[in-house]
Parts: sequence; C-alpha cells; structure tokens
Amino acid sequence: MLRRFWLFFAQAVTVLLALMFIIATLKPQWLQHQGQFGKQLAEPIVALREVAPGIGGGSAQGSYADAAQKAMPAVVNVFSSKDGSLPPDPRQNDPLFRYFFGDKNNNRKQQEQPAANLGSGVIVSPDGYILTNQHVIDGADQIEIALSDGRTTNAKVIGIDPETDLAVLKINLPNLPTITLGRMDQTRVGDVVLAIGNPFGVGQTVTMGIISALGRNHLGINTFENFIQTDAPINPGNSGGALVDVNGNLLGINTAIYSRSGGSLGIGFAIPVSTARSVLESIITTGSVTRGWIGVEPQDLTPEIAESFGINQKSGAIVAGVLQGGPADKAGIKPGDILLSVNGEEITDTTRLLNVIAQIKPGSDAKVHLVRKNKDMDLDVMIGKRPPPPKQPANEDGEGDDDGG
Repeated sequence: MLRRFWLFFAQAVTVLLALMFIIATLKPQWLQHQGQFGKQLAEPIVALREVAPGIGGGSAQGSYADAAQKAMPAVVNVFSSKDGSLPPDPRQNDPLFRYFFGDKNNNRKQQEQPAANLGSGVIVSPDGYILTNQHVIDGADQIEIALSDGRTTNAKVIGIDPETDLAVLKINLPNLPTITLGRMDQTRVGDVVLAIGNPFGVGQTVTMGIISALGRNHLGINTFENFIQTDAPINPGNSGGALVDVNGNLLGINTAIYSRSGGSLGIGFAIPVSTARSVLESIITTGSVTRGWIGVEPQDLTPEIAESFGINQKSGAIVAGVLQGGPADKAGIKPGDILLSVNGEEITDTTRLLNVIAQIKPGSDAKVHLVRKNKDMDLDVMIGKRPPPPKQPANEDGEGDDDGG
C-alpha cells in the first residue's frame, strides 16, 4: 500500500511540474500573483537602505565636487617640444651590436626625436590668455594646448618672467572656459584648497589639502618669492596648474615641491594669484615685466655680521656691494650701509628689499632710510629699471627641481 502511495505521489508531482512548464511557456501571465506572497518575494534577502530616486543627486556633505567642476574646464594640459636628439646609445661601440642593428648613421633617424615636456596651464580670460610656469615652456619650439573638452590647438608665447617663473600664452578658440580669480587678502592658513593639473601625464587630476603657510621665501627657487605652501599633493606634470579654494576660485599657480624622490612629500608651493595677476597684466600691456632697481648687492643682516661691523642693528639689509654708476651709487649709498626702510616700508631682509624696490615705478624717486656707522641717514634714490636676468641653460625635462618633474 505504501509503495502504491509513493508511486501515485511521484506521478502527480510529475504531471504538476509538466503542467506548470506548459503554462509558463504558453501563458506566463497566469503565474503572476499580485498578492502578499508576491510582495514578499520582491523584498531583498538582506534588509538594505538605499537612497530614494532623486535624492543625493547633488554634492554630498563635505564634498568639493562643485569647486572642482567649476575650475577643471579652465585647467589645460601644456605640451611643449623642441628639436633635439636622444643621447647616443652606448652599445653603438659594440661591434656585435652594430653587426645586427647597423651603425649610428643608419639609426640617426631613430635617434633624432623632438624632446617633449608636459605641464599644465590655466585659462584666465575668454580671449585665450593662459598662465603657466616659465620652466614648462622654456626653450620650446612648439607648444600645444589640450582642453578638457577634447579640443587641441597651438599656443603663442606672449611673454615670460623668469624671476617669478611665470609665462603667458595665447590661444585662439571660441567659447573658452575661464577661471575666476580669488583674493589673497581673504586667504588664511588652514583653508582647504584643491590642486588641479595633469600629474605624470595620467590625465586631469584633483588633489586636496590645506594651506600650510603663506609668504614663504628664502627657498632659492625664484628671485621674487612669496609662495603659498600647501600639503595638497603636487607631482610632476602639475607645474602651471591651478590651486583653487573651496569655491573653485584661483588662488595660485602650482610651481614647485620639496622632494628628494621627485614625488609629493606634502610640501608644495604655488605662486599667489596676486603676483600672477600683476605679471599677466604687465606682460599683456608691455610684453615684459618692469620692476624697480637700485643696483646694490644686499645681504641679510645676521647677528654675526652685526657683531663684526660693531653695530647694534638687528634687522635690515646690509649693502655688500654697489654697482658703479647705478642708482644707489649716484645717490651716495655705500658698502656697509644698512637699509632699514624705503618710502616708509620697513626692510627686514634682502627678500623684503627686493620686493619693495621692484614695486616702485622706474624713474620715480624713493626715500631710503639707512644706518651708516651707527648714524641714521636719509637719501633720495631715483629708481632704475631692473635689467633682465642672465639666461640660464635650458633644463632638458623642463621641470627640473622646481616641482620634481
């Protein structure tokens, strides 16, 4: 009896499965059930929380996506190239190598290739002016600009300023995105900043950090230094890119890093937007940057120097040398004089002296207060025009020690 029951049960199950297969194939809608059981099947196996459609479409709390999206279109890739040859292959001296691969003359075409450099730049005006670093385009025969929207074009050098490591380029394209210039007087240590550029040529990249310090100088990078220091990662290829605030406004042009390996160690430097704007306007207006100059060789006044000269002064710039026939020489400034102020602005060291003098228009008079043999003196100096710096040998990779690449 039990055996007959199991046989009947097996046959019934077989018939039922066959019937369900036929219905599922021919009339699948018959199997749809809108009741509670169907709702239970629709529930996920594990209870999960999901954002409802239409919620969270904007930036998440604490996100800097809006600032990045505002600034990124105006940051471009800069490709510069110059005619040159690759260094000769040392294996050319091997007779066996020459037997299989030919001599140097046969491989000359392969050896002679243009040296290329990669950096970044920032479009600052709708008519195509771009700010970048001078070392990015130094010695280039051709400069190509690649925009974030995929367009590419050649750029023309409008002017350079080696003493701040800035250059102004110009492109001619319609509908150019531009960046908004920020204000340095509203910038504080601890503010969050974003660095935008093309590190290592991987493509446009945004990194985040804070402003670590302001007014950094005595670094030996440029003649005129007033850097923003940041821990936002800056790597090779970021040179000439943008340092922006949390609103996407330009605060500086990334230019250098402190590094022993070529990569970011959390100490990067950017040229402030105030300096960049001044250089930009001067180059566009006159084709060069005009600065004041008096023709002295200044040196920081250290306690050791003060003691050796037998003077009580603790700050200022001591005159180590005077250019014969220069503005300072004509005004009566002599070696050993300690310059304390120019037009009422205090001189604390040589960097301060250079910056104050440079801002005075050539041809105008400046009142210099100094100490000579512990006696105060005031002299009137007619400011001259600062001569251009001697041209340095071009760095092959275009980046050198400025930002590690």
